[in-house]
Amino acid sequence: MFERGKTRPAVRLGGIIALFSGFHLGARVYYGPVQRTVFERIIAREIPSEIIYEDDRVAAFRDVHPQAPTHILIVPKKPVARMAEAGPEDESLLGHLLLKAAQVAAQAGLSNGYRLVINNGQDGGESVPHLHCHILGGRPMSWPPG
Repeated sequence: MFERGKTRPAVRLGGIIALFSGFHLGARVYYGPVQRTVFERIIAREIPSEIIYEDDRVAAFRDVHPQAPTHILIVPKKPVARMAEAGPEDESLLGHLLLKAAQVAAQAGLSNGYRLVINNGQDGGESVPHLHCHILGGRPMSWPPG
């Protein structure tokens, strides 16, 4: 049992300890070894994937659960959790990510068009806390999405 007025230990959630007292909402502190995202593990070649483009700043690979005939993810190698957490120091990286997404889409033969999607947060459909851009193509896209 905990005594009134005493600090309770943080609750461990999926390898991440979420702390709310004294930290901004959504702050995350890692407990023990830092757990890397699936994208970091793909980039490190710890998880097999069909990497179709790579440079020193981004990597692109096919989505394992495609939502279109062509569904490619392009991921910065720097682990930025999501767009809302990108800072001014990430401006060049974000521009590079979008320009390389266009290049990868062209190399994939998406000459009739494609959609770029960046999900942010749970309500935005984010499933991996590592900024990434979906390149979707190979069929007509409807509007509105979602």
